[in-house]
Amino acid sequence: MRRGTVCSSRQCPPDAGYRHVDADRPWSACHDARVLRPFVAYLRVYEPLRALGDPPAKQLVEAVSAGGLSRIGIGEREQWMWLKSQTAAPARLLPAQLRDGRPSSSLVTDVLVLDPADVPAGHSAEGPFACPLELRARSAAALSTFLADAEPALRIAILEAGGATADRARAQTKAAMSDLTAAAAHTLTTTWTVPLPWFSLVDPDERKLVLGSGPADPVREASWRTPMSAALRRASEAGELIETTFGDSGPGRVLSQTRQWLESFHPDSVVELDYGGLVQLFADSLLDADSTAEEVHDILDALRTGNVEELAELFSQLREFWGDLAAKEHSN
Repeated sequence: MRRGTVCSSRQCPPDAGYRHVDADRPWSACHDARVLRPFVAYLRVYEPLRALGDPPAKQLVEAVSAGGLSRIGIGEREQWMWLKSQTAAPARLLPAQLRDGRPSSSLVTDVLVLDPADVPAGHSAEGPFACPLELRARSAAALSTFLADAEPALRIAILEAGGATADRARAQTKAAMSDLTAAAAHTLTTTWTVPLPWFSLVDPDERKLVLGSGPADPVREASWRTPMSAALRRASEAGELIETTFGDSGPGRVLSQTRQWLESFHPDSVVELDYGGLVQLFADSLLDADSTAEEVHDILDALRTGNVEELAELFSQLREFWGDLAAKEHSN
């Protein structure tokens, strides 16, 4: 539940459902099963800690040693940081940012940590592996795109509402992008769906599925993890095949851009495809039977062999499965 809201029956405190990162502020669960995580899926890169600084910042080392952020609360954390920036006086242009425009301490301490037990088999590099949240920089990238692409009237209205000028916004986005320890942010996000080309990066057998007690269970998870070397190899092979067949637009462009993004990170990294809050939108039986990763790889095989009938059947299955989510997005 977002801070400042209450559950439908008003039985829980305003902070229920939000897992605080401050050690002196305990997390409490809301009993209301209708309190949902954001419908966001993620493609993440976990780099070896040594790749995040030479040496890594002391605060970062301590945050990783403490276990990092809670995976089940990452969406709520991002929502809360954004809400906090907008309700501050004066409002902050970017989340995770102090009044004077400098980054807050969360720049270093907000990090997801990959348990060594969850590192894909065959990965020889030593951990720990960490994925910085980088919320200020990711928001700056989105703001930069908005400033470049938005209609002038809309751009002016948004900037005026935030008490900022275009020059100030550009200066702050530039400063925020310098926060990154690599050439790109460690996380890509998408709402309501997962780009099908992302599934070509993983081995279908690498799926981790935790159904829990149902869609509302916070531990519910569907994810894949794979070594960076394998993800890059698959992206290259799939990209060449798709570009040869369909050209460099659509899925081919997505794969090309994704491959370039992956190449920004340490070669000993781990790549994770995570359904995130989308797991709440599927019944147990549907999530358990989800074979999207297998079907995407079958599509690539069918392209190699020129099996047109199999291609048509596979695309039909994928449209049916993900079309239900598209309908839910439309209704919202």
